[in-house]
Amino acid sequence: MLTLAILGFLYDQPLHGYQLKSRITGLTGHVRPVSDGALYPAITRLEKAGLLHRRTEPGSGAAPRQTLELTEEGRAELLRRLADPEQAEITDQMRFFALAAFLHHLADPARQAAVLRRRLAFLEAPSSFFYDGDGEPVAAEREPNPFRRGMLLVARASGAAERAWLTDTVAELER
Repeated sequence: MLTLAILGFLYDQPLHGYQLKSRITGLTGHVRPVSDGALYPAITRLEKAGLLHRRTEPGSGAAPRQTLELTEEGRAELLRRLADPEQAEITDQMRFFALAAFLHHLADPARQAAVLRRRLAFLEAPSSFFYDGDGEPVAAEREPNPFRRGMLLVARASGAAERAWLTDTVAELER
């Protein structure tokens, strides 16, 4: 998710490391905060892979600032990742939301719709946080624990809202 977010935000415009960290934090919020210990090694890896480069600019104080920008290879890599996301980017909600944040960069509406259909198919498969002794998903109505029941009810409502959004958006893209 971090690599996707870096590529996505830098696709929009060159940024300083602090600006990039702030945007990624805004995207992932408190759920998955990004630390300097994760961000800067990821930037270095992407730079070594030829996907981004740094340029030095005069800083507002005495120290120069490093501006990060994507190379053509970096732009192509983002588009590749958007067109053919890993399964975890479809099944993990936060990773999917990071993917969706940049899906508009994929210019072909049919390819955008294909990604959304994959997420929709995942959401329509029966699942639960909890399973009974036979391995069947536990429905909220059958869960005696009020805390688990609450989790299931919230997940159901969230899933219904996301499925409705996905269905509407796919229909719009296919028009």
